[in-house]
Amino acid sequence: MAVMTRWLDPDEQRTWRAYVAASRALMDALDRELQRDAGMPHAYYELLVRLSEAPDRQLRMSELAEASGSSRSRLSHAVARLEAAGWVRREECPTDRRGQIALLTDEGFATLAAAAPGHVEGVRRHLFDALSPAQVDQLRRISETLAEHLTGS
Repeated sequence: MAVMTRWLDPDEQRTWRAYVAASRALMDALDRELQRDAGMPHAYYELLVRLSEAPDRQLRMSELAEASGSSRSRLSHAVARLEAAGWVRREECPTDRRGQIALLTDEGFATLAAAAPGHVEGVRRHLFDALSPAQVDQLRRISETLAEHLTGS
């Protein structure tokens, strides 16, 4: 028995394309600004943020991969670059010889602290300034619904 494809109607198609274009343009703008102003891509900034918010500014590599939505191999490559910059240090996990811990260094924390004001201003300028308070509330609720649906949490 053939499965019927549930094609998008014209309104859904417009919505889908607008969502893809807007999310891509937003992330591209933020990435360009972080590269220009802080010398790092948005993905590296996010890793530094995750570590800065963790107890003792450290996480197991597996936890960091999960928190950032990154594969372990992609995360390992990114952490190697962050180590080379002196922003992160890897240590062996004391409770699991196979595991490693990523630790945000003081230099990495200072780099993040220097980059954060410009990044937050970019988020405000590119996203929040373009929306009304009601639209911000709608965007949050829609995003929470999608995240819950897609992650099952």
